[in-house]
Amino acid sequence: MRTPTARYFYDDLAADYDLMYADWDTSVVRQGVALDDRITRALGPGGHDVLDCACGIGTQALGLAARGHRVTGTDLSPVAAARAAREAAARGLRLAAGAADMRALPLRDASFDVVVCADNSLPHLLTPDDVRTALAEMRRVLRPGGLLLVTTRPYDALRAERPLSTPPAVRTGPDGRSVTFQLWHWHDDGEHYDLELFQLRPGTAETPAPDGGLAPEHDQWVTTVRRATYWALTRDRLTALATEAGLHSTAWHDPEETGFFQPMLTAHR
Repeated sequence: MRTPTARYFYDDLAADYDLMYADWDTSVVRQGVALDDRITRALGPGGHDVLDCACGIGTQALGLAARGHRVTGTDLSPVAAARAAREAAARGLRLAAGAADMRALPLRDASFDVVVCADNSLPHLLTPDDVRTALAEMRRVLRPGGLLLVTTRPYDALRAERPLSTPPAVRTGPDGRSVTFQLWHWHDDGEHYDLELFQLRPGTAETPAPDGGLAPEHDQWVTTVRRATYWALTRDRLTALATEAGLHSTAWHDPEETGFFQPMLTAHR
């Protein structure tokens, strides 16, 4: 799905990924409804065979399984995929999940009605060749007429604005509040950026005492920082790469149209 560095990023983040949402369970339902609506509009009602090739901990896969689809989830991070499987089992949902790179999917040709690559996963691939290869793999596992759904950040606007950070997201849970935000460091090419993901959680820590020992524990924010690199793919560039990969009938849909929180590219085999 992503570069090795990205795999370790998501391996480490898997246990805390849900903290990026104010209410992850509600987001799972909302995203499932939005994706299901787009699938139904394109392919008609009824359960479909769906591959989520960047399933992470299951945010989209769980929502689609709850809507009656037969979902398979893959992710470069085995830790994230394992959590997705556990989350599905806890909800009584069927989800076959395992580790796989979206550039080399270990799946049969023409196995799925729908392939989903959501939540800005594709831009972890940093070169045209890698993105084209991944899109060709998604096309390969789609049945004729099948639907591809890719969602990314709104990069046309972001490349013009070159933001340096994201607003903080606050999650309130049984252990108190956690805060998540990102710092962005743009490369000179204006297309790539390094991301630092900060998560702050209530905790305790010992500090050095004047005598060289440790002072008693005290309340403080415990901070975790994780880093990854992205390619800010514009709509025109991603559309062109999808066409080069053999997909057709490409179209972009804004959140106001779909109810999904990111812009969505649809295409067909």
